[in-house]
Amino acid sequence: MTACPTLVTERLILRPLEDSDLDAYTELFTQPEVRRALRLPDTYSRREAWSGMAQWRGQWELRGSGHFAVEERATGRFVGRAGLHRPEVHDWPGLEVGWALHPRYWGKGYATEAGAGSVAYAFEVVGADEVFSVILPENRRSQAVAGRLGLTLFEERVLSIYPDEPHGIWRLERQEWERSGRSRPDHGADSPL
Repeated sequence: MTACPTLVTERLILRPLEDSDLDAYTELFTQPEVRRALRLPDTYSRREAWSGMAQWRGQWELRGSGHFAVEERATGRFVGRAGLHRPEVHDWPGLEVGWALHPRYWGKGYATEAGAGSVAYAFEVVGADEVFSVILPENRRSQAVAGRLGLTLFEERVLSIYPDEPHGIWRLERQEWERSGRSRPDHGADSPL
């Protein structure tokens, strides 16, 4: 059992990360484009991938939020991870919605779909008043996803865990999200979104 629920969207399943995801998870985070976007070192390995998966599962247990494994409903293929993040960092803006997909799945709208499911979960289940995304200024793809989710650039600043460069802090407030019509009042944690 895990505190991480399973959510179903039109084309995706957002579910708990499992030990059987390790190979695909490692492949995802060793892609040069993904490493660049997330500032991961070239030495990122299977060991770091396993630690990352364990940290996400642990965050679900301790904080009731975390990242999901994202898989295609039609094929069952692992395409990446997405979800909510509340790190223990004093200057972090708040509950973050984030995503990382294998480049072979870029351009299909999966990041937006998984992000939308995560935002709905944040507002409807977690009870958040706002969500944020922390995005590097040159990461235009993630900025576009954030924009499609309704987040807007709130500020740029240097964060203590990324002291070498500023990040864009994108924000969406619950009231804006509800006004946008994106909310799903009948949504439950184990129900399709």
